[in-house]
Amino acid sequence: MSLKIRVVLVEPMYQGNVGSVARAMKNFGYSDLVLVNPCKLEGEARAMSSHARDVLEGARIVSTLEEAVKGANLRIGTTGVASLKTGEHIRLPLYTSRELKERLKDCSGTIAILFGREDTGFRNDELKSFDMLFTIPTSEIYPIMNLSHAVAVVLYELSELEGGNSPLADGFDLQLLYEHMGKLLEEIDYPPHKKDKTFLMLRRIFGRAGLTPREVQTLRGIIRKTERKMGYELNEPESQETEASASIEKFI
Repeated sequence: MSLKIRVVLVEPMYQGNVGSVARAMKNFGYSDLVLVNPCKLEGEARAMSSHARDVLEGARIVSTLEEAVKGANLRIGTTGVASLKTGEHIRLPLYTSRELKERLKDCSGTIAILFGREDTGFRNDELKSFDMLFTIPTSEIYPIMNLSHAVAVVLYELSELEGGNSPLADGFDLQLLYEHMGKLLEEIDYPPHKKDKTFLMLRRIFGRAGLTPREVQTLRGIIRKTERKMGYELNEPESQETEASASIEKFI
C-alpha cells in the first residue's frame, strides 16, 4: 500500500509561482499537480519550472474545487492564519506540517494538499469543506510565505512518507457520511444556531481520525439504525435503500 500526494493550487495568480511549484514537486519526487482556474501559463511558467517542465505540462486544469479533489481520500488545506477564538472551528484544529506527517504515516490512499490564492488564501466556505488544516510555523513579523516556498517546505516534510497498512475511506463515501450527519442533526432538532459549528467540528474530528472504509460504513449504519428507531422514513427508492442497507449493515 502507498500514500500518494496531490498538490492543488486554487486560482494561482502568478505563472512564475506555478512554474516554481512544479520545480519543487519534482525536487521531492511528486508529479500530481492540479490547477483550479489558474492564470495563463506561458514562457515565465516554463522558465521557472526549469527541468520540471513535464510536471507543469502534465498538470490537470479544472474549474472547480470539487473537480480538483475528485478521487482523493482526504482534503487537507493550508492556511497561514489561525482562529483567534477556540469556539470558531473554521480554522481549527490547526496542525504543523510535521504533525501532519505523523498523522499520515500509517495511512494509504490519495491525499489532496490544497494551497489557496496568493492574495486572499481560501474563502470560509472552502475552508469548511476540508477534512484537516495545517500551517507552516513562521515568524510573526512576516508570517505569509510565497506560494512556491510553502509548497517546497510541505513536500520536504512529507517526502519520506511511504504509507502504511491503514487504507483511508473513499472520499465519496466520506462525503456521504458528512451529509448523513447533517441530516441527522436536522432530524433531532439540533439548535440551529449551533448546527453549523457542530457539523464542522464533527467533520474535522472524522477527518483527522483517518477513517477506514469499514469505519465509515459502520458509522453510517449506526446513523441509519438511529433514524429507523426514531421513525424517520428513508428517502432512497426501496430497491436502492435495500441494497444500501445491506451494504452498510453488514459492518455493524
